[in-house]
Amino acid sequence: MRLFRRTRIVLLSGLLLSPAFSQTTDPLGVIGSALHEKEYTRALELLRPALERSPSDPRLWAMQGTAYAGSGNTQEALASFHKALHISPDYLPALQGAAQIEYDRADPAGISLLEHILRLRPGDTTAHGMLAVLEYQQGNCAAASTHFESAAPLFASRPPALHAWAACLARMQQYDKAVSVLQQSLSLHPDDRHECQVLASVEILAKHPQDALNVLSPLLGDNPDSLTLELASDAWERTHDTDKAVDALRQAILLDPQNVSLYVDFATLAARHLSFQVGIGVVDDGIVLQPKAAPLYFARGMLYVQLGNYDKAQSDFETAYQLDPAQSLTLAAQGLAAAQQNDLARALTAVQKQLARTPSDPILLYVEADVLSHQSAGPATPEFQLALHSAERAVALRPTLGPARSVLAKLYLQAGRYQDAALQCRKALEIDPDDQTAVYRLIQALRNTGQKGEIPDLLKRLAQLRQQATQNDRAQYRYSLIEDTAQPR
Repeated sequence: MRLFRRTRIVLLSGLLLSPAFSQTTDPLGVIGSALHEKEYTRALELLRPALERSPSDPRLWAMQGTAYAGSGNTQEALASFHKALHISPDYLPALQGAAQIEYDRADPAGISLLEHILRLRPGDTTAHGMLAVLEYQQGNCAAASTHFESAAPLFASRPPALHAWAACLARMQQYDKAVSVLQQSLSLHPDDRHECQVLASVEILAKHPQDALNVLSPLLGDNPDSLTLELASDAWERTHDTDKAVDALRQAILLDPQNVSLYVDFATLAARHLSFQVGIGVVDDGIVLQPKAAPLYFARGMLYVQLGNYDKAQSDFETAYQLDPAQSLTLAAQGLAAAQQNDLARALTAVQKQLARTPSDPILLYVEADVLSHQSAGPATPEFQLALHSAERAVALRPTLGPARSVLAKLYLQAGRYQDAALQCRKALEIDPDDQTAVYRLIQALRNTGQKGEIPDLLKRLAQLRQQATQNDRAQYRYSLIEDTAQPR
C-alpha cells in the first residue's frame, strides 16, 4: 500500500529541510538544498566528505538515507537511517525515513519504528495511519482499529482505508461502528454499486436488515445483479418476508447459475422452513451444472438428513469429502499446504527438514502424517507406514492433539482397523466436539463394523455442524466483501 507516500514527502521535507538546514552557507544547508531540489546524486556526492569529517552526526546519516531513498536504493537508505538511529535512537527524521521504507514494503518491522515515533509524538496522525495499515496487514485488528480511529481525518476521503478499518471492526464484531465507517465511505461515492453492497452486507451482520434493504433499494430496480439479490434475500428473510427472500434467491440463481453459494443459501433457507424436498430440487439443479462442487453435496446431504434419508445423506457426505480432500487437511497442515501453494510434495519436504532438527515435535509429526495421508499410498507402502508411525507418535507425545487423532483414524480406516479408527474419532471428539472430520470418520468406522444404530444421530450432528460452518462461511464472505476494496485504487 502507498496511501501515505505524499504525506511522507511533506513530513520529511518539513523535518530534514528545516530553516536551519536551508542555509546554503554551511554543508548541511547545501546538502539540504540539493535534497529539496531532488538532486539526489549531488547530495550523495556532498555527503561523502561531510560524513568523513563528522561520522557521528546523525543528521548526515539521515540525509544520506533520504538521498538513497530518493534515488531508489532502499537498502542503502535503510542502512543509513539505522546508522543514524544507532548514534541517536530518538532522531525523528531517521525513524520516519526507516519507517516509510518498511511501510512501503508492507514489512512488519515498520511497526516498532512507528511505535517509537508515537512515543515521541503521540499525536502524529500520519504515524497512526501507517501503523493502522501495517497492523491490519498483519491481521492485528484490535491494534489496527485503535490507530485507524486516531488517524480518522487522514482516511476521511480514502475508501480503501475506510474499508480496511471497517473490516477490522467487523472482525471484532463491532458491527455498528463498522456501519458508521462504511456510511462515510458511501457518502464519497453514493452511486457506487459495490459501496452499497458492502454497507448492506455489514448492516445485515449488525442485525439491521431493514437498513440493508434501504441501502439496496436503488439497486433492486430493473437490472439487479446476483450479489444484490443474494444480500436482499438474506435481509428479507431476516425481516420474515420469506416469499420475497425465496423469489430474490431464485432470480439470483437464474442470473448466476454457476454460483455455488446461491444454491447453498437456498438449501439453508429451505431447511429453515422445513421445505427439504424443494431445497433438494434446487440443489440438484446446481449439481447438474457443478457436479464437482463439494459444498452442494454437503448441502443436499444436510437436507436428506432432515428427511431421515440417511443412506442418501451418507452418500452425499462421502462424495463431498472425496471431492474436497482439504476438508480433512487440518490446522497446521492446511497452513503449510497453503504456504506451499497446495504443493504437498514441497510441504512434505519442508516439514521433514524441520523434523530432522526436532524429531519429537508432535505438531510436525502430525503434519507429516497428514500430508502423507493425502498421497493415496496403500497400507503396504513405506509412505503409508511412515504416516501411521508419525501419527501414532504424535498422539503418544501429545494426547490432546485432536487433529492428529483424526488423521490416525483416517489411516486406521484405510488399514481396515475400524475399531481402532472409531476409538480415535471418539477421543478426537472429546477434545473438539465440533470436529466434522472426526464425526464423518466415526460414521465410516461404525458402518464398516456393522454398528449402525448410532449413525443416524451422527449424521444429524454432522448436518448441524455443516449448517453452522455455512453460516460462518457467510460471515467470512461478508468480511471478504469489505476487504476486496481495502486496497488502493
